[in-house]
Amino acid sequence: MSGLIHIYEGDGKGKTTAGIGLSVRCAGSGQKVLYTQFLKNDSSSELAVLEQIPGIHVARCEEKFGFTFGMTPEQKKKAQAFYTEHFRSVARMAVEENCRLLVLDELIASYNLEMVDREKVLKFLKEKPEELEVVMTGRDPAKELLELADYVSRVVKVKHPFDRGIAARKGIEL
Repeated sequence: MSGLIHIYEGDGKGKTTAGIGLSVRCAGSGQKVLYTQFLKNDSSSELAVLEQIPGIHVARCEEKFGFTFGMTPEQKKKAQAFYTEHFRSVARMAVEENCRLLVLDELIASYNLEMVDREKVLKFLKEKPEELEVVMTGRDPAKELLELADYVSRVVKVKHPFDRGIAARKGIEL
């Protein structure tokens, strides 16, 4: 069974949800899933449920850095080192534990903002085990990521409550 590379991208709501849905489907078929998020604060409600599903391991980011635009150069350097190590760790874990699916939520933003070592990401995607399926989410994927992907799905915002000043709501957006 060959593993392919998915990108869920765009400015619409649903990229993370698509990755979670595929995680549930894969685990429901009795296969191992490793799910992680980059640049998020681990407060997303879905993580608590994912951790209860047999076959899904959630690798949480233990450190919080906030938005990159508010970081000092020192904080940014620390965040880059942390996220690069986090990526290396989950990539190794997915291989060592023979996972069928690895979901890297917001890896694309991390890649674009140079919060992860781009060469390490590209090397992993090119050399990943044949059977490992990989999902990356985020906006504006780089050309080289698009070229490596087998699936590219765009989630387009047509209308969103945030445009009317409605903040993210627990259980719906959080």
